[in-house]
Amino acid sequence: MSPMDQFLSLRQKQELALKPKMLQSLKMLALPILELESYIKQELVNNPLLELREEKDEDDIDESNFEQPSPESNATLEDGTDPENHCENIAEARELTEILDNWNDYHSGYEAWHGDSETEHTESLIRYEENTKEKFLEQLFPLNLPDNEIDFVTDLIDSCDIYGFLPKGFNVQNMGRKYHIAATRSEELHQMVMSLSPQGISARDLTECLMAQLTEEQIENRIICSLVSDQFDNLIHRRYQKIASVLGVSEDTIMAAKEQISKLDPKPGLRILVSSAAYVFPDVTLKFIDNEYVVIINDQITPNIIISPRYRKMINRGYFDKEAMQFVRERINSAKFLIKSIFMRMRTLERVSLSIIKHQYDFFYLGSGQMQPLTYSVIAQDLGVSESTISRVVKHKYAETPYGIYAFKDFFTSTAGLDDDYQTISRQRVKSKIIRIIELENKKKPLSDQDLVDKLKDEGLNISRRIITKYRDELGILNSHLRRS
Repeated sequence: MSPMDQFLSLRQKQELALKPKMLQSLKMLALPILELESYIKQELVNNPLLELREEKDEDDIDESNFEQPSPESNATLEDGTDPENHCENIAEARELTEILDNWNDYHSGYEAWHGDSETEHTESLIRYEENTKEKFLEQLFPLNLPDNEIDFVTDLIDSCDIYGFLPKGFNVQNMGRKYHIAATRSEELHQMVMSLSPQGISARDLTECLMAQLTEEQIENRIICSLVSDQFDNLIHRRYQKIASVLGVSEDTIMAAKEQISKLDPKPGLRILVSSAAYVFPDVTLKFIDNEYVVIINDQITPNIIISPRYRKMINRGYFDKEAMQFVRERINSAKFLIKSIFMRMRTLERVSLSIIKHQYDFFYLGSGQMQPLTYSVIAQDLGVSESTISRVVKHKYAETPYGIYAFKDFFTSTAGLDDDYQTISRQRVKSKIIRIIELENKKKPLSDQDLVDKLKDEGLNISRRIITKYRDELGILNSHLRRS
């Protein structure tokens, strides 16, 4: 058979194609409140039919009325304009006006309830420390890894100390088996993580960390690789003459290689810890009123939108040609979709908030300060939406509660272990227990991590020593030797 032979084949392929409007709606769902405000103002720039109403006055209300043109007024229409299309435009403009009136009435009621919105805006701003581990892991998103591999990589990063190293003797393949990942694939994923920026995160020792940071050209350099690996102890003790003798090169060659190695980062983990603080504005306020929680969407800072009075008059009088009429209709439909997307965002935020309150009952109603294990899939199933929708709602959003301001993601806690009844235990609950036990310990004989494991086991919580060590580090609590008074 000739290699040039051609064949026709029929193959079915299923894929999801999102329309531009759907993408716009999803984008608005993911935006935090401050970014939503900027997004809406940009949309107003793109749509001349809409503008901001700085002050509510009677003139705006009078101008909002649209009248059907009389037969006499049809004479004012420019040549080529269909009076029937003109009537449709007026009807659509009236519908948009009603939508905007409802929207602005909502804002008026909200401001009456909360007082001056600008004051609320200022008082509610808080500093929030953003953990850059999420941004580090976002580098893997384009690879479309399956969920179990994403979970494996996340657990791998969580197992690292503050400098970015895995514990001594850590077995990557054993962790891979926990997520049903083959040994070879586990090592591939580990190498993939170490290649992310900053390079070297999740290394098992300093040599592996520095080797991960070398360029292809440096890896081919025998001297540099030797200095990083088998001659590293001599290098840090400045035994340059000994190294030169072992490698059979001059000291100048060693010093040149040392200069390149000095530019590597021996503690890359410090670069993916808490970054600079940012000011955030809570997207929702959760108030406890009459023995139940009420969700208040903090969107009073979004613009007060109206149809431009100038365009209202022009639509009403029909000062458009046929092409301009089509443009007006498109802008009206675009404006209606914008408002609809904002309302959908508000409704979704409210539903997710109420579902979180329901599933974190002890935290909200009993004031226990402890959260139960909760995942996106639980909320998604409760609301009948996809996990990706919950992910968009949760991302970069904050809630003001009677107990302080929390990131939405804080309400979703993973499982740290099991209790004696084989019920899952949340990470936050274990951390609270660790803090309480250490506060009560004998300061002259601080408890080791293994002691903490035993103490928690006495309370019916079965947590591994590795988890205890990791949580203690995350809480900023020193080990037993350094806590000794």
